[in-house]
Amino acid sequence: MTVRFGLLGAGRIGKVHAKAVTANPLARLVAVADAFEKAATDLAGQYGAEVRSIDAIEKADDIDAVVICTPTDTHADLIERFARAGKAIFCEKPIDLDVERVKACLKVVDAEGATLMVGFNRRFDPHFQAVKQAIDEDRIGEVEMVTIVSRDPGAPPVDYIKRSGGIFRDMTIHDFDMARYLLGEEIDTVTAQASVLVDEAIGTAGDYDSASVMLSTASGKHATISNSRRATYGYDQRIEVHGSEGAVAAENQRPVSIEIANGSGYTRPPLHDFFMTRYTEAYAREICAFVDCVESKSAATPSGADGLVALALAEAALKSVKEGRAVKVSEITGALADKSVFQGR
Repeated sequence: MTVRFGLLGAGRIGKVHAKAVTANPLARLVAVADAFEKAATDLAGQYGAEVRSIDAIEKADDIDAVVICTPTDTHADLIERFARAGKAIFCEKPIDLDVERVKACLKVVDAEGATLMVGFNRRFDPHFQAVKQAIDEDRIGEVEMVTIVSRDPGAPPVDYIKRSGGIFRDMTIHDFDMARYLLGEEIDTVTAQASVLVDEAIGTAGDYDSASVMLSTASGKHATISNSRRATYGYDQRIEVHGSEGAVAAENQRPVSIEIANGSGYTRPPLHDFFMTRYTEAYAREICAFVDCVESKSAATPSGADGLVALALAEAALKSVKEGRAVKVSEITGALADKSVFQGR
């Protein structure tokens, strides 16, 4: 079976997913929709697809699944539309910036029995997957602490900051999902600090550019997250998991992995400078996993529930910063903070 795709959104991330879909022998990009006609035409032409409206894709009999890469404030509405249309759905994070809106959206997905996968691509990075495999194989014993470093080479434009939902919903949300994935338990308490150290304009826009977060589970395990919008040395992406019998770590990746030794010392090439190059393989594996779910009619992971909990953690972090205290996740999620979301993972 070939899974036939419609792509909604031909911007930066849409191009990444178009490449991943067309590289998969079990998938075919049928149609592209975008509010900007030239963007849709250029991308569709590159991959031999048609330009269609979202309405046409929704009604099409020759499309099995959609990839939603449109602005965040359209995600929930589009998920509901395509769930009712009987299409499988892959949606970039977040589902929405409001927890209650996400809950309402997921009720529609559940009622329709739709397949929904949320785009937390870092779960599919081969280096991070190797860390998870070491945990699952009990090579470091029981997980006790997780450390995640995620720092961008530079801040995005302030216009983007204003509509992004803020650093916790836009950037740290990936790390929240990864912390849950590696800890294997739901987060109970969030303590966060944030400030403006990189660009005063970010603070004027109501956001932060530097953040530190501590996540704790009910059993006492914890994860620390370090975020910055400025890393002068490249795209800094590191993970370490400490266990009762050892530790496992994923180091930063470089476009070329060599080391030069001479009279000046030891030198290595710079890090990747952008997420699209650092996580190229992760995006490809992510779409492969989604195609497998569609073909096998199995539950998708990361799920809508994973997206909801990650957003709730972002909300808890923001609340912690504003109120200067530790925040129980149940203050945001209510009864959601249980282990049920780990079923099938």
